[in-house]
Amino acid sequence: MRRREFITLLGGAAAAWPLTARAQPQMQVIGLLNGQSSVTSAHLVPAFRQGLADAGFAEGRNLAIVYRWADGDAAKLPALAAELVQIPVAAIAAVGGNTSVLAAKGATTTIPIVFTTASDPVEAGLVTSLNRPGDNATGVTFLNSKVVAKQIGLMRDMVPNLKTIGFLTSPLVPMAAASTTDLQAATQAAGLKDVIVSLDSERDIDAGFEKFVAQRVDAVVLSSGAIFNQLRDRLITVAARHAIPTIYPSREYPEAGGLMSYGGDIRDAYRQVGLYVARILRGDKPGDLPVLQPTRFDLVINMKTVKALGLTVPPGLLAIADEVIE
Repeated sequence: MRRREFITLLGGAAAAWPLTARAQPQMQVIGLLNGQSSVTSAHLVPAFRQGLADAGFAEGRNLAIVYRWADGDAAKLPALAAELVQIPVAAIAAVGGNTSVLAAKGATTTIPIVFTTASDPVEAGLVTSLNRPGDNATGVTFLNSKVVAKQIGLMRDMVPNLKTIGFLTSPLVPMAAASTTDLQAATQAAGLKDVIVSLDSERDIDAGFEKFVAQRVDAVVLSSGAIFNQLRDRLITVAARHAIPTIYPSREYPEAGGLMSYGGDIRDAYRQVGLYVARILRGDKPGDLPVLQPTRFDLVINMKTVKALGLTVPPGLLAIADEVIE
């Protein structure tokens, strides 16, 4: 066969290929680094995927997501982050606690990182500025560590004659010291006594609530933190057993049977992370994307638990609730 005939045949064959085969979108690969378990985060990952889908990225079509779960063991995170860097992925969504973000930042200075955090990301050392994060990381903060004064005010409305309030925190929570200081300032300003309990693991929960009972605590505020998300069901069960009204940092708790919550919307934060990852895949630099902050905080009340505790929701509190679970 002559060379000219071969080229003509090759050109004709290419023209005959199905358009779908020639127009296959490029498959992007990203990583999801989560300090918690797939079970604990089962309700949040769909929100992350939704954010990606809203921007045109669908898992299995033009996107592959590599999942790495630490199952609540922060010591696993550096190795898991290193695995994602070695692939390499085009971006890392670091969620499920600040330890995930710090592990990702420790593993790479070039791969873009998009995070969630309940703390002030500047104070936590995740970025240098909210408006211009710089370097390779940006993300979403729901600032649940900054709402303790409001949570105390809500509990004063819910619990008649509240005099002593407990605060359940943990040294495993990066913003524990700052949150404790904020709570103590708020209780002092309100003329209340506070009792601080710090736990390291699930085995400390019973002893912590027994201390609250011994100190005649009228209500408890639960700190934000990945460790508490892992122990959510256990915390709700023990609080109910001791009949101590407890306010939690996010709606997942009253949805699971806790009394009430006040805080940012974590599901929406995960969706926003998906949107930011999509923007980065399209060419935006993480250092140019401002850290997103919540525009609203949700108050959610579980009425079944209200009745079980023998409480009555004041009309004013009921009127401002974003959701009442019957």
